[in-house]
Amino acid sequence: MAAEQDPEALAAARPLLTDLYQATMALGYWHAGRAREQAEFELFFRGCPFGGAFALAAGLRDCVRFLRAFRLQDADVQFLASVLPPDTDPAFFQHLRALDCSDVTVRALPEGSLAFPGVPLLQVCGPLLVVQLLETPLLCLVSYASLIATNASRLRLIAGPKKRLLEMGLRRAQGPDGGLTASTYSYLGGFDGSSNVLAGQLRGVPLAGTLAHSFITSFLGTEVPPDPMLAPAASQGPRVDLAACAEAWLDRVCAHLGLGVQEPHRGERAAFVAYALAFPRAFQGLLDTYSVQRSGLPNFLAVALALGELGYRAVGVRLDSGDLLQQAQEIRRVFRSISAQFQMPWLESVSIAVSNNIDEEELTRLAQEGSEVNVIGIGTNVVTCPRQPSLGCVYKLVSVGGQPRMKLTEDPEKQTLPGSKAAFRLLGADGSPLLDLLQLAEEAPPRAGQELRVWPRGAQGACRVRPAHVEPLLRLWVQQGQLCEPLPSLAESRAFAQLSLSRLSPEHKRLQQPAPYRVALSDKLQALVARLRAGESS
Repeated sequence: MAAEQDPEALAAARPLLTDLYQATMALGYWHAGRAREQAEFELFFRGCPFGGAFALAAGLRDCVRFLRAFRLQDADVQFLASVLPPDTDPAFFQHLRALDCSDVTVRALPEGSLAFPGVPLLQVCGPLLVVQLLETPLLCLVSYASLIATNASRLRLIAGPKKRLLEMGLRRAQGPDGGLTASTYSYLGGFDGSSNVLAGQLRGVPLAGTLAHSFITSFLGTEVPPDPMLAPAASQGPRVDLAACAEAWLDRVCAHLGLGVQEPHRGERAAFVAYALAFPRAFQGLLDTYSVQRSGLPNFLAVALALGELGYRAVGVRLDSGDLLQQAQEIRRVFRSISAQFQMPWLESVSIAVSNNIDEEELTRLAQEGSEVNVIGIGTNVVTCPRQPSLGCVYKLVSVGGQPRMKLTEDPEKQTLPGSKAAFRLLGADGSPLLDLLQLAEEAPPRAGQELRVWPRGAQGACRVRPAHVEPLLRLWVQQGQLCEPLPSLAESRAFAQLSLSRLSPEHKRLQQPAPYRVALSDKLQALVARLRAGESS
């Protein structure tokens, strides 16, 4: 398969971003004459993350990019030759040089789909040697992306639909690749934007960002702006010295707040003026560099009101320390008071943003009714997933040459489901998911209104279900190396994720002690599992 010109293809992953045993197995398959045998692998996870009852599937776009660009370069093959036995047949390395994914077929859940344990996120079919080599890169691309998307979706469920959530964890991420992945898939999971400029450039993630404390502390108040004059927003009328206008407003603000005019920090005010001159239509203030009540807030108000006289509207403030909920409520009270005092009605609704190591517990507090917080920035606790740092995806062989394969082990949880399979979501009359059904690919698809006997995983026996609607889950994305349909955009996958979550029952969406979602096997698949188990024990 010829690699298309895609600047992200090699950025997603490289063929040697893999474990050494993939290369040693490849050599073993080649020696055994099995390199071109048709095989199928499934990529799935065994348990929902964070103690929840669902996950979101993500990473498919990166996987497709990787597959379409997959080709071992001469330098790659030379390196493998240096780590494999020195007497390895040179013909093996010639075989590696010719490898691509032109014979690979991929079925997968669309990005943003609800995903549950045991249900394949990806099914990968093709020559045994090639699809074995794909294991580690595909796991790497899917596991973290899905974990991040799921983590972000939980935070969105806590915040509710009205709060803006911003991911700002690049500096806390596990390396540049982790940072880009986190910014991309936190957006898919429900965040509104990111501070990561590269994610904006490469992935189209909406960007947000203003200023840090360093910008404010860099000013002493003695600096003279090169041009302190600002024209009115309507571009009519004389230009005004913004710094002088802010000083005049400071007197009035301090008098109203009962502060001495010398209390607000001069350098902070100079920083706000400088920022306002650069961004008169998007002025925001970071309030907690010195003192929120005695300095940051009055300085912000003085500059915001000076801008207001010229027809501009300040867009927000940010807090990065202290009791964020309490301070936001006090700031909103002051905004309303100043708005009424000086007849500036727009000031009442100026956005209040908060950040500072916000986790699920603090987010629950900030999202409560009566909170005046509008925007919440989360870094460490979205990008590092501290509650569970790995989704634990696995990539398991399910058939070779059309014959089912099953891993039988002493640990029942690690036993695999054999055979090429199809997956369906059975829905109730209200459209909410009832269970996911796994069956052999050769079986007729279940029909709406049909009573089915199914075998829920982990249960002692079968049960019956009559779905009102049936949805096939796995779509054909790549066939014989060719893309079958355009991949949805990141924004489209984000919207699909939110739609999927809206259909999930509240008992499954609960973040604490949710009801487990059922995944079941068809009669025929259950019988195959039982037969293979019996054959192993006999």
